[in-house]
Amino acid sequence: MPLKKSQIGRCGEILVQYLLLLRGIESAPMTTDAGVDLVTYSHQSSTPKTIQVKTNLKAKPAGGKGRPALDWWIDEHTPAQLFALVDLSTQRVWLFTIAEIAELSQQKSSGRYHLYMYLDVSKKIKKLGRPSHVDDFADFLLANRADVIFGAHSRP
Repeated sequence: MPLKKSQIGRCGEILVQYLLLLRGIESAPMTTDAGVDLVTYSHQSSTPKTIQVKTNLKAKPAGGKGRPALDWWIDEHTPAQLFALVDLSTQRVWLFTIAEIAELSQQKSSGRYHLYMYLDVSKKIKKLGRPSHVDDFADFLLANRADVIFGAHSRP
């Protein structure tokens, strides 16, 4: 039985919460969708942070027929401080600020940024100057950013 869109989104939120909790970072889901999915708190930084979670169940063909890619659309104006971009198929989570999304997204349309990551790293991308392979975004993986963003002190 295929997952519904709401179930995919909820799985992403739970995965982010799980990975944060493994690092000693508390989080709670919001009861309504107002552009913030999770509120986090770390005893190390003592400053709550808000996260919007965007989730892909798995990669899909870019443009409907191209190479496999993960992609997310992010509103330009949002109340969230951070964005957790999730790939459920690999259980990877990347964390970005809105400024990073604006800088790194490959497209912008109708007040939304479009950030995508190709999975096939063996092929060159015609559009130079912007990261576009999943490996290009390794520094943004939650595991690599939690200590800096949340002041976390432990790693699983």
